[in-house]
Amino acid sequence: MKLNKTFIIGLIFILFAGVIFITDIFNPIIRPITYLFLMGSSKGKDIMFFGLLGVFMILPQLVKREFDPTKYLKISIVIGSVLLILGIVLEVIFRLQMGIKLNTIFCAMSNTMSTTSILHTHLLKSILGALLGQIIGPFIQSDINTGVGLYQYLPSFGFLVILLIPILFATLVLAIRNRPAVTSFLLAFFSSCLIIGAIDGGMFGTPAMAGILGLYMIYRNGFYINLHIYSFFKDEKSLEKNEEIQPVYRNRGFHELRYLFNRGLILLAIGIVILLRFTIAFAGAEPDYYTVDVMNTTDEIDLGNITTEVISNHTTANKTTYYISNNYNEMKLLNDLKIPLNNSCEYYTVSWNIYSYL
Repeated sequence: MKLNKTFIIGLIFILFAGVIFITDIFNPIIRPITYLFLMGSSKGKDIMFFGLLGVFMILPQLVKREFDPTKYLKISIVIGSVLLILGIVLEVIFRLQMGIKLNTIFCAMSNTMSTTSILHTHLLKSILGALLGQIIGPFIQSDINTGVGLYQYLPSFGFLVILLIPILFATLVLAIRNRPAVTSFLLAFFSSCLIIGAIDGGMFGTPAMAGILGLYMIYRNGFYINLHIYSFFKDEKSLEKNEEIQPVYRNRGFHELRYLFNRGLILLAIGIVILLRFTIAFAGAEPDYYTVDVMNTTDEIDLGNITTEVISNHTTANKTTYYISNNYNEMKLLNDLKIPLNNSCEYYTVSWNIYSYL
């Protein structure tokens, strides 16, 4: 096939992902940018993002058969939404099986520390991490957290859920095919965010929100985005190609009105998802203190500097519960606990407190 600009740019992104894998030289440049839409970007997320972005720019050009991209975009939105919802269902099933509360952060201490919660799930990530560990385990650097510590606790239902990811990937490739360059790149970007979000973060994470709502934006407004951009640049060839991708609703006399209406629906969808996320976070918060349950301790626990913040504690047969001052920031508490609890317990849970970020 002809090596056009899109193909070459996609190849550059894939090679760049490889460079990030073997060196940290670009971290100070790319991390502040990817942090904005990958929700606390990490090396693993950066590698996945640039790799997927490149793949989504190349693969659609290799598909020879003609497909209706709007149809497959709609299918992708449905599959993506189902995948994200099932990710939360998986978290609920996992917690019911483990006998732990829904409004807690679960921290596995085997292998490397791995955390998961309904607000930021890593359960599906653990399957991918276990698979990568089998294939390229010796080459995975220590600063890339694969979430494999959660794998042993994963409900069998998780293996069925993750099968939706390759199906989603295939429909996204077909949804991107044969579109003008602007919306092709936007779809590649949002598709990469969605795949990453489904694996790392789940429905309430920034990547998943950006991905699924971005796909919906292109589904509703992609035609008009192309129309405005290519009309401004007087690109007749791209305008003709855009005519092949019809919008969901189209009235030739009311382009602007329809565009504004569609944009309003997108803003409403964004508002609903964000409201749901914060409603769950605040409803499940434990603002007065943190409840930390440490399970199956293997040694005498010394919490170090955290000891001064412990309000009280008690121990049963296999569990020690600490009540810790709410002066701690939630993320800092998680990070400070992993040092004294390393190799001292099987896992621990921390009640979440969104108020600590205010």
